[in-house]
Amino acid sequence: MQKHVNFDDHWGNFWPSLVTLQAYFQPPPVGRGWFHDTGNDSASISLLGVDGTDHLEFARGRVDIRLSLWGNPDLGVLLIYEKIGGRDRQAFCSKGDFRRIREWVRSTHDTPLPVGLFVPFSKAWLAVKEFIETEGRLPESIEWIKGSDLPNGTFPDP
Repeated sequence: MQKHVNFDDHWGNFWPSLVTLQAYFQPPPVGRGWFHDTGNDSASISLLGVDGTDHLEFARGRVDIRLSLWGNPDLGVLLIYEKIGGRDRQAFCSKGDFRRIREWVRSTHDTPLPVGLFVPFSKAWLAVKEFIETEGRLPESIEWIKGSDLPNGTFPDP
């Protein structure tokens, strides 16, 4: 199993320390909001080749787990947990103020993101910390919604 990160200036086959990552989840202007420093509001922390599939190639039986994040200084963080590959594909989105699921904010790459899936920075940090401490299990510290349970059009085409 291989760890991988794509988070601000942390790129590669490792995970940054919890101390390093925690600073990114302090609300602006105190924290190191990665969307302020780099102009990129997305990040991911992944495990490649879980469940004994590390010897297999991507899309050829390897199972990967990815926690994707989009930060917004006003809304917090949208998290998507995916277990990809093998038979049991799983996708979950963080669940924020679901009354706002039909409102969107644009990412720095102009992708519409549903406001109702953003959670506060402090809650997002708990989920990221738990993901790392449990080696990729779906964090229980925040509420999730299955991707298949999202209303049609939640993620409209850009």
